[in-house]
Amino acid sequence: MKKALKWLVGISLILILLIYLFQVDYIFSGVRTIYFTGNNTAFISDYKYFDNREIVASSPQPWSIHEQYNQIEASEKLKEINKKRETKAFLVIKNDSIIFEKYYDGYNESSISNSFSVTKSIVVSMLWKAIMLGHIKGINQPVSDFFDEYKVGLASNLTVGNLASMSSGMDWSEEYYTPFNITAESYFTKDLRPVILNRKIVNEPGKSFKYLSGDTQLLGMVIEKATNSSLSDFLEKHFWNPMGAENAALWQLDSKENGMEKAYCCFSATAKDFARFGKLYINKGMWNDKKILDSSYIDLSLNPVFEKSPYYGYGWWLYEFEGKKVFTMNGHRGQFVISFPDENIIIVRQGEFNNKVEEGKGTSDLQHYIAEGYKIASSIN
Repeated sequence: MKKALKWLVGISLILILLIYLFQVDYIFSGVRTIYFTGNNTAFISDYKYFDNREIVASSPQPWSIHEQYNQIEASEKLKEINKKRETKAFLVIKNDSIIFEKYYDGYNESSISNSFSVTKSIVVSMLWKAIMLGHIKGINQPVSDFFDEYKVGLASNLTVGNLASMSSGMDWSEEYYTPFNITAESYFTKDLRPVILNRKIVNEPGKSFKYLSGDTQLLGMVIEKATNSSLSDFLEKHFWNPMGAENAALWQLDSKENGMEKAYCCFSATAKDFARFGKLYINKGMWNDKKILDSSYIDLSLNPVFEKSPYYGYGWWLYEFEGKKVFTMNGHRGQFVISFPDENIIIVRQGEFNNKVEEGKGTSDLQHYIAEGYKIASSIN
């Protein structure tokens, strides 16, 4: 027994030494946050285990409630999917009025949830605002104007638009279920900026779409530097309060000491407040009578950048449903903000699990949420 214990201790010490030797000590944070909580990947309430920066809601504008609010019964199919995938919130808004709103497993209208890559669409919106305000010259401005690391080689051709359209050519492995990769390191590191700046550009930028979280993180760092503002403060001033968010939100940081928001993920808010971005884009950048974004930037976001990738614009996913245009904000584990621009319908789903299929063809669950949400919205005038 003593020999076995000594052997176990010895192996543990060797593993710890190897972790530090190969500079993967972020794994300790990952193990504590993910595996010790019974998960095998990031989860929607994991913001509680990280440092966060608060985005305050100081000018709330509640959504209108439709006269037939919650009178439409969810189909058996939707009930089945919501139960099986552990949906926490399912919301349907039509013509700016809530018609269907359900919460599950102790969640309510004030519960916030990690949106994961839904955040990417928000960061691209912040890029448009930074351009409008003159902090960034345009989508063709070189990233090297902000960071010297991109002044030579292929990196010298990298633009902020390449980052927004996922076409950087960055050396990056997009993996969510193994701790030994750059995505995991970015999630758990205490100092995110050097992790990103050390990534190399290995392919010619601007040639093709490849989904990389590193692109959005670097874009967030460009916005931070260009505006001389934290991403949270910039969002609060130019979006969260002008758009009448009802609840405070949280944005995960690498650490309080370094204060870098995880721009590629990890913005936590309520379902009703996430829906505001759907409304903003449906209304071509207008919020009531106030211009938040110029309509030209909305058009850029909602049209494909590359012919071979018709399902992605600048920061937004693009689909069709029964001949109708649909654009979405998509996040890990099935976080969705779904918008029908012509019908003025917004559907929000937050939850723990998602059934995926091949990239570029949506997800089977997403298609169900689109269909079922549209069915509910179409049941009323």
